[in-house]
Amino acid sequence: MNHPPITVTETDYERIDALLDQAGDSVPGIRELRAELGRAHVVTSDQISDDVVTMNSTIAFENVNSGKHFELALVYPKDMDANPGKVSILAPVGSALLGLAVDQTIQWPMPGGNTLGLRVLEVRDQPEARYR
Repeated sequence: MNHPPITVTETDYERIDALLDQAGDSVPGIRELRAELGRAHVVTSDQISDDVVTMNSTIAFENVNSGKHFELALVYPKDMDANPGKVSILAPVGSALLGLAVDQTIQWPMPGGNTLGLRVLEVRDQPEARYR
């Protein structure tokens, strides 16, 4: 698997870790998301680069397998609603995008044994950057 370096804010790390503790091991992909958190470079919010995917960021990305482009906001499950422009951190795509920087590509395991290749094209809105 291709796992480039990732960076996560302390706040995102703590909130996702608590979410994973609540979810238990019954949710598909939990083990992979825990592994991502374990290998992440954790920084304070004021140290995160504007081109890194954080929680509540809006990201333009490409499925490198199909060439299709998408734009989604990475959110916590409690923030999911009928808006098709959101993806949960617990979804494989959400877990894969967390902590990536623009132009990074990751190969992410999917349920059923397939692998999803994603490349970050642009971080269009990152909450951490708004407060600097």
